[in-house]
Amino acid sequence: MNPEPEPRRVSLRDIAKAIGVSHVTVSLALRNHPRISKPMQERVRKLADELGYRPDPMLAALANYRKGKSERPVATCIAWINAWPDAADLRKHGEFDLYWKGAEAAARQSGYRLEEFRFGGHYTPQRLHEILAARGISAMLIPPQGFAPDWGDFPWHEYSVVRFGRTVPEPRTHLVTSDQVANTRLACAEISKRGYRRIGFITDEQRAFQRGHLFLAGFLYAQREAKEANPVPVLSVSGEPGFAMGKQIVEWVRQHGVDAIYTDIPGIPKLLGRQGIRVPEDLGVAATTVLDAQADAGINQEPEETGRVALFLLASLIQEGVRGIPKIFRQVLVGGSWQDGSTLPTRIAPDAAGRL
Repeated sequence: MNPEPEPRRVSLRDIAKAIGVSHVTVSLALRNHPRISKPMQERVRKLADELGYRPDPMLAALANYRKGKSERPVATCIAWINAWPDAADLRKHGEFDLYWKGAEAAARQSGYRLEEFRFGGHYTPQRLHEILAARGISAMLIPPQGFAPDWGDFPWHEYSVVRFGRTVPEPRTHLVTSDQVANTRLACAEISKRGYRRIGFITDEQRAFQRGHLFLAGFLYAQREAKEANPVPVLSVSGEPGFAMGKQIVEWVRQHGVDAIYTDIPGIPKLLGRQGIRVPEDLGVAATTVLDAQADAGINQEPEETGRVALFLLASLIQEGVRGIPKIFRQVLVGGSWQDGSTLPTRIAPDAAGRL
């Protein structure tokens, strides 16, 4: 007996013919595109369900392949919101500048154009919305701001939004950031591999809490993993690096026999030098980010990749027609890599028994 032939797959053109619209309209409606009205979207989805429409995975794979072969023509603009008091300060940070570069490259690849818009001062939330609306812009990236901007009554429901990091707690949109916990665990493992045994962590705990940083959590996790009998206590400092902070660090180093420091505070090597402690001869130093610290050993948080990921996440929201504050909050984490440097050279390697 010959097997019965499989039923013909329902196509976009079948749905379009039944409704009396083009297959392009049907395609956009199924992707919740803002160009298609809500009633039409609902009508198309209802008929698609009734007819048993299912996307063809082979055609989808071919379309994705073709997209990847060449950059798409620029279709629309995405806003990069800069609320820093001095707008130039944002990209003076190596990390944040690479966020921009990664996002800008991904935007071009995806058929968008990334453009900076200033916010703050005389640019009120209402004025920002008026400017974006006049330009037909309904998607934005919010990079770290160093503080929490006052968004007032900005109409988030009209925009697709992705944030970088946790320095901007509101709006509570999807965010992309470095995996600070995993990066810190990696750093502690790499420092230990290089012969250091008394690893301490220095941070401004209150400032880190305000910015949503999780380096401290990663360090405490790493200490638990190492099962140290007498772990080095975390040193929490405050204020600007100066003589008092340097003295506090030196006392902590000597009291606990610290031979390596991991830190998110910039300028630690110079601060130690003023107290007569040489880096790396007397003490090794590694940073949570090698791009914005005076220590060249530590973690490269791969900010350019973070920028790319944020743009691609935003592009998916645009394609799906998703706007406003999401009910389900996504946090996309990008892993970093260890970078060797002169501030933390390898010491005498341990023998087979683990002795230095």
